[in-house]
Amino acid sequence: MRTIGLMSGTSLDGVDAAWVETDGDRIGRVGPSLTLPYEPELRRDLRKLLDMAGDLPADDPFLLDCERRVTERHAEAVIRLGQPAELLGFHGQTILHRPAAGRPGEGRTWQIGDAALLARATGLRVAHDFRSADVAAGGQGAPLVPIVHAVMAADLPKPLAILNLGGVGNVTWIGADHRLVAFDTGPANGPLDDWARRATGADYDKDGRLALAGQPDGAVLGRLLAHPYLAAPPPKSLDRLDFDRALREAGAAELSPADGAATLVAFCACAVAAAGRHFPEPPRQWLVAGGGRRNPALMRALASALAEPVRPVEVAGWDGDALEAQAFGVLAARVAKGLPLTYPGTTGTPEPLTGGRLTA
Repeated sequence: MRTIGLMSGTSLDGVDAAWVETDGDRIGRVGPSLTLPYEPELRRDLRKLLDMAGDLPADDPFLLDCERRVTERHAEAVIRLGQPAELLGFHGQTILHRPAAGRPGEGRTWQIGDAALLARATGLRVAHDFRSADVAAGGQGAPLVPIVHAVMAADLPKPLAILNLGGVGNVTWIGADHRLVAFDTGPANGPLDDWARRATGADYDKDGRLALAGQPDGAVLGRLLAHPYLAAPPPKSLDRLDFDRALREAGAAELSPADGAATLVAFCACAVAAAGRHFPEPPRQWLVAGGGRRNPALMRALASALAEPVRPVEVAGWDGDALEAQAFGVLAARVAKGLPLTYPGTTGTPEPLTGGRLTA
């Protein structure tokens, strides 16, 4: 079927839309894609929501207004893409992710987005609510795209690691026997974007210039790398703000703008290196997707921290900007066909699990 996948990640930068022809098991063709940035006011409001979400009722007027605006932006992306499709894969915007035991509000993941409104605005059926069933079954609810990574990497040498650097980093390890291991590595662009915004007023550290002008602070970096999440075995996943307290307690706020950015970049790279210790065997290479692959400071830090080659996914012929949106086009087809979305090796669910819902 022809699908359009829609993704807005934890970087809060906008909507990615991508056309895919797929049966859920294979990808026949990939087509056009686009990125539609969020307006600055919406991005600021969504960032505010992250701090408020744990205490907000579902009918809060501010939340509902943000949800409507997010949905309308997604509808605009579909209309601008202008491609014929039978189904949309609508992830929505994550504002809270607390699946793990031992935390307040545990067993919860929350993506805002009005699937019925999106269906009315586009005239298309919508697959949505991809994560809830997994979390309800005891899984982490993330990451969701490893099964699509496996489909796309069928002909690539294994073992292989596919690293996505959005607000949070996540990795998919694919073995020669098709075994999957996937989990969140740690913070990525999220705290770096927040740091750049406070330090310079810009939405992100363009071209890594701020980080490249500084030096990592060894003491702060050491305290961050002692965080128990990094040593914990998978399955595991993160909320975008999970490391905010650790950053404060480590003394990051006392650093200069450049040194703070350099320290956050080093922390992201070292967290990825720590993730590699949880693989059954080392990968032949790391393929990097997401906005982080466009940050020269971050790619340089990864190359230094990892023993294996680190390359953008474009070397495999993939589009690193459209990859996650394409994945949700494939996942939408899997929802429509009742195929599993998550697996014991990807989210820790007890067995391969279907999920998602379809609008009428």
